[in-house]
Amino acid sequence: MKSVLVIGSTCVDVIINLERLPKTGEDLHPKSQSLAMGGCAYNVANILRQAGASFTFATPVGSGIYGDYLASHLKASGFFTPVPRQEEENGCCYCLVEESGERTFLSCHGPEYSFQKEWLDSLDLAGYSMVYICGLEVEAPTGKNLVNFLEENRHMEIYFAPGPRGIHIPDGRLDQMLALHPVLHINRQEAAELSGHQDLLEAAAALHAVTKNTVIITLGPNGAFFMEKDGTSSMVPGVPAQVVDTIGAGDSHIGQVLASLSRQIPLKEAIRMANAVASKVVSVKGASLTDEEYHSLFSPGIQ
Repeated sequence: MKSVLVIGSTCVDVIINLERLPKTGEDLHPKSQSLAMGGCAYNVANILRQAGASFTFATPVGSGIYGDYLASHLKASGFFTPVPRQEEENGCCYCLVEESGERTFLSCHGPEYSFQKEWLDSLDLAGYSMVYICGLEVEAPTGKNLVNFLEENRHMEIYFAPGPRGIHIPDGRLDQMLALHPVLHINRQEAAELSGHQDLLEAAAALHAVTKNTVIITLGPNGAFFMEKDGTSSMVPGVPAQVVDTIGAGDSHIGQVLASLSRQIPLKEAIRMANAVASKVVSVKGASLTDEEYHSLFSPGIQ
């Protein structure tokens, strides 16, 4: 089994359910609010944990009420991180969920999006063959440190999820990331914005020409499209779902792709399994499945 290094944020999701987003100057009464574990990297790591994959989760946790919440929940779930606790107050993410299930994020960033190479000094990096990176960490002020770290450890294949703010990553830094030939994991809108092409195949081909590696484009209820390193492409149908909210759908998808590939499962089958996981995630409230919900999706040993 291949080992995966997950680098990135854990944050508190403050989930606010409301009929619709308010207009400027308007008062609305939310239907409910709740706290949950979140952050792109956490959501990925949690799927890897549930799948029984071999991984290390390098996530900085800050201080304050949100930092304390995260530290206690990470410990309770059995997560270990080599990153020391940070003195700066942890941020959070306000997740505004409309009746349709669509979400809007307002992120207050703390140390959870930062990166220092020395945090990983205790790890034998030769033991990792795959590394997950989210665009928010690359965009952050310490993103240059992260890109330099990846350049120094080229033996790890990079799985890069630029996210909806991928186009806001400083040009030079984004170019550096793409020059490292990452596997790209993006949705349809992100593919169009990053490539400049609205057509799905044209967008994938343009990005593939830059990275010279696999491009995975998620398509919501329609499943996912992928173009492999050799240029061949295919569609994998989606799994029907009753959408509650879409928080964490993309993170859970790439998390399952990584978990499956770490077990030498072929890419198309890995994406089929990821579609099933993402479909289940959008059918529940918040970004995470319970262990029981996750394991109900697959037969024992097929994760």
